[in-house]
Amino acid sequence: MTHIELNHCLWLSAFMFTMGVIGVLARRNAIVIFMCIELMLNAVNLSLVAFSRYLPDIQGQMMVFFVMTVAAAEAAVGLAIVISLFRNRQTVNIDEINLLKG
Repeated sequence: MTHIELNHCLWLSAFMFTMGVIGVLARRNAIVIFMCIELMLNAVNLSLVAFSRYLPDIQGQMMVFFVMTVAAAEAAVGLAIVISLFRNRQTVNIDEINLLKG
């Protein structure tokens, strides 16, 4: 089997994180924004696993489970908020949602 080097995993992780940040900054759809946040969390997971494999230590892989738990909770709460906003405003476009204006 071939060995994947650490820098390849870190470059892929950086690319995934960058695409997530660009998606959060550029998009106005709430569902797409949550998907980009999930992409950023998966990029962090990839780098944790890569470092865990590079340094023979299991702690990075254990941290991935905590990040996955936070991501699942974020997805559940975020989806509930998006459904609630859609029921009240009939849109998931962030620009059209102005609930916090006084």
